[in-house]
Amino acid sequence: MNDGRPTTALEVIAPALRRAREEAGVSLNELAKRAGLAKSTLSQLESGAGNPSVETLWAVAATLEIPFSRLVEPPAPHVKVIRSGHAPRLGSEQGDFAAGLLSSCPAGASRDLYEITLPPEQERHAEPHHRGTVEHLVVTSGTLRAGPATEPVELHPGDYLTFSGEVAHVYRTLSLPATALLVMEHK
Repeated sequence: MNDGRPTTALEVIAPALRRAREEAGVSLNELAKRAGLAKSTLSQLESGAGNPSVETLWAVAATLEIPFSRLVEPPAPHVKVIRSGHAPRLGSEQGDFAAGLLSSCPAGASRDLYEITLPPEQERHAEPHHRGTVEHLVVTSGTLRAGPATEPVELHPGDYLTFSGEVAHVYRTLSLPATALLVMEHK
């Protein structure tokens, strides 16, 4: 691993395979049997060893009924920040209007919209939410340190942050009050 990001295919495949198998509630032995593969092959792949072939991964994906890409695509960063004015913008022919996409809603997800306010020098700790929860935050006034409790990010008006709500997280103001738009995405 380099800076915590996978650098080889196997560094992506090993945790993805383990996660997909566990989410399906299937033992290593059962998956091997259903996919027509040796248990030792899958065990090596999950431990980050071995040399997976496309055919092996296709067999696993088909057996787990998941897209092949879930096993080979590097995970999206768990924290993403878009600073104010830095989202790619599209203009309008109907006047001075521009739109920048911060996040699209994945299929099968629903979202709740909140306005949050915090007085100066306040901190709110939030426990992890249920599996699949993603938080999207846009600061509208003040300065806010927010995100996973282990790595909060300082945000200013207009800044956008997204992170997994599955981990403990925090919202902290500095010397001024802050307001933000919070969108909670549920899968």
